[in-house]
Amino acid sequence: MIDLIWLSLFLIGIGTAMFTGHMQRVTGAILGGAEHGVELSLALIGVITLWYGLMNIAEKAGLIDILARALRPLARWLYPSVPANHPAMGAILANMSANILGIGNAATPLGLRAMRELQTLNEDKETASDAMCTLLAVNTASITLIPTTVIAVRMQYGSTNPTSIVGTTVIATAIGTVAAILLDKFFRAMDKRRRAR
Repeated sequence: MIDLIWLSLFLIGIGTAMFTGHMQRVTGAILGGAEHGVELSLALIGVITLWYGLMNIAEKAGLIDILARALRPLARWLYPSVPANHPAMGAILANMSANILGIGNAATPLGLRAMRELQTLNEDKETASDAMCTLLAVNTASITLIPTTVIAVRMQYGSTNPTSIVGTTVIATAIGTVAAILLDKFFRAMDKRRRAR
């Protein structure tokens, strides 16, 4: 459905440009945007590679394991239906650790792996389980201590202090995560009450 909406918007924009005589401006904007996107992507490769390298060193040094152990009690509370020794719990902890450290590009495949593992525990294969919904909420809102991609973009655009957003990012993502957890618990309790009737 969303594909149809985007296609409609694109076609309406092209049609409007053709009928109003602004096709040249639209073509310039499309090509300029594509060129700018490639330049930004190339600039981000260096920063992302640096952070991946640092995270690889941190992982080999045991930092990710330490963070995962620290997060285990929280994960047990958030995902009570997932056995502690199940591969899903390991993937969930790795996903949470990657998000906290600001390496969302690494968190995405870990989140997908966690979803696949959670699906093995899911009794109703056509409906997302409680744990799957919680993972989606927590992963989307996740607390981020080091917003590496945003810092890289700010550096690319010449910010004099690209790391000045770290404090506000931590606060905003913490509020988002707490809100996601509270809403998840609230809707879970409402669903249990509805089923009990």
